[in-house]
Amino acid sequence: LGTGEVSPAPQSTHRDVVLHVVVEEPGRDQHPQQEEAAALELEQQLRAAPERSQSSLLADILHQTVLHPLCVRYPPSAAYRRCFLTELIKKHESTAADPLDELYDALARILNEEESAHCYKSYLLPSGEPVTLSESVAIISQGTTGLITWDAALQLAEWATENPAVFTNRTVLELGSGVGFTGLVICKTCNPKTYIFSDYHHCVLKQLTENIHLNGFTLEPETTNPAQGQEAEGKEYQQPKLVVAELDWGSVTEEQLLALQADVVIAADVIYDPEITLSLTGMLQKFSTSRADRKPEVYIALTVRNLDTYHMFQAELDKAGIRWQIIPAHSNSIFLHDTQPNVTILQLFI
Repeated sequence: LGTGEVSPAPQSTHRDVVLHVVVEEPGRDQHPQQEEAAALELEQQLRAAPERSQSSLLADILHQTVLHPLCVRYPPSAAYRRCFLTELIKKHESTAADPLDELYDALARILNEEESAHCYKSYLLPSGEPVTLSESVAIISQGTTGLITWDAALQLAEWATENPAVFTNRTVLELGSGVGFTGLVICKTCNPKTYIFSDYHHCVLKQLTENIHLNGFTLEPETTNPAQGQEAEGKEYQQPKLVVAELDWGSVTEEQLLALQADVVIAADVIYDPEITLSLTGMLQKFSTSRADRKPEVYIALTVRNLDTYHMFQAELDKAGIRWQIIPAHSNSIFLHDTQPNVTILQLFI
């Protein structure tokens, strides 16, 4: 469940097994440390289990992952499930356990599936409640990188769950929302008064709207052309006011930003291109002049891929008179992501 994450159903009690099984997904960044640790953990569990229990353990994993009701209804990519089951079968065949037909039957069904340009990713919150997203299987599709979830969004969401008071009963504006992961986590865990998702690419806005509906939320009536998504079953939410806004950083005016009345502004993984970085800094500067009475709090999570781009962003902030500080690393690891220290969260003072 999620990018390379497979977690048992919350109700599972079979020998208290809690596994995070990571396999390679073609075309995506891998997480070798998690992969090695997860494989080792599974092997240790299999070695420790009596021979008659090994097949039962693997059957439990199968039913809590690929055959979990959430995965069945909202399946990850066929390529990912194929890789996962192949790896699970290898682990099974390395034991002296009896053959497990269910494993081979599940793989056979997936081998007959047609590849799709889209897939689902589901992430479990600490409550056991899922956040499910429809995403592209490709890093770049339809001319944008905004149709998948990036690591900085996962880490910003984790930080938000540790700091709910930043968002509770406040109006939050998210810049570059992409497919909506961070915002949906905040809406499900932090009780904002209003949450404004924003992006610019029309395909991203369409997918974002579908994912909001998929997770059981409704949008304000004035939102234009909401796509029809599937609503999540189960929990009824005390819904914040949700809005999807088309926001062009280069052309937005101070008056338009003022009208949003944002108390908190957040963004994840938007510092990767010098031209976009300049547009972002220019827009943040407009915030600093649009509200003399109360400035919004600003938090930017970014993956440092290129030091020159990172330092340029810092220099542009300094040039604009926007002070900044690095937020201490959070301790709460909820979602599987790269643990290398290349994701930084900045608080800006505008």
